[in-house]
Amino acid sequence: MPPPPGSFWVLRLGNGKQITRAKRAAVNPLGYLGRFFSQPRLIAGWMFAVMRSCGWWVYVVYLPIFCIEAGLGDKVGGIALSITNALLFAAPALNRLVRRLSVRRSVRVAFGICGTLFCLAGLLAFLPWVTVALVMVASMFLVMLDVVGGLPFLMSVKPSERTEMSAVYSSFRDVSGILTPGAAWLVLWVAPLPAIFVAAGAGLLAAWTVAGRLHPRLGTLRPSRGGE
Repeated sequence: MPPPPGSFWVLRLGNGKQITRAKRAAVNPLGYLGRFFSQPRLIAGWMFAVMRSCGWWVYVVYLPIFCIEAGLGDKVGGIALSITNALLFAAPALNRLVRRLSVRRSVRVAFGICGTLFCLAGLLAFLPWVTVALVMVASMFLVMLDVVGGLPFLMSVKPSERTEMSAVYSSFRDVSGILTPGAAWLVLWVAPLPAIFVAAGAGLLAAWTVAGRLHPRLGTLRPSRGGE
């Protein structure tokens, strides 16, 4: 339904009371890098996003390659990815689970189990179907990290810096897109393909270790001061 005639005149578009001219230029997000590196909680939250994204890179790119090299065919990897995509519909249920647990516990459980399963998948590569099954189960916890993994960063950002810090946070996609193939190239230089799963698992377990330093009550509901 279009607005009534004259409504824009009332709002006085341009330089009126509702929409005013900016008093200063937009702040460059790069100017907040100093504040970012001075806050360990933000660095940890950004690291969680990078490692979660690296886990997805390994799952989406290297699991299908492993299936072909192991003689499972070129369809197994695609089926596995399709099943994992269907798990994204479970995000609301995972969100309710996270609300019952603390953010710290949820992040640690997801990183710990996911990292362990990736390592086992690489070590048991002589059983290809077991490796595929382990990596698929690990992807369930990557979905859980998609739900909760960004909360440590977002809950640590000052409200006045959310816009600029969000731009800094989003750099995890570019970093993981460079880090994953670079690390995979180094691994393949000295080891076979399944070692990539082990390397990814080690990175996820490193994030699990860092998550242990989060505040235990991060993200938990606190009683209001006026409550009984």
